[in-house]
Amino acid sequence: MKRALVLAMLVVTLTSCSKTEKGAAIGAASGAVIGGLVTNDWRGAAVGAAAGGATGAVVGNANERRRCTYRDRYGRRYVERC
Repeated sequence: MKRALVLAMLVVTLTSCSKTEKGAAIGAASGAVIGGLVTNDWRGAAVGAAAGGATGAVVGNANERRRCTYRDRYGRRYVERC
């Protein structure tokens, strides 16, 4: 039950992130797991998390649409190309 609750909290947290942030989070988690399993050491997990996070951020950024949110002088939001 505790694992399901933690997993649900993680999923809810990631839903509000951009594709770049999601890619970095998924890459860091995957890199940490793979690095830890390969080296059987926390240093390998740390290096894997750093490499996976950077790679995931690059991939997520490449998949993101180039749209920015602006506000007009009345405070209304609108979305345009950056």
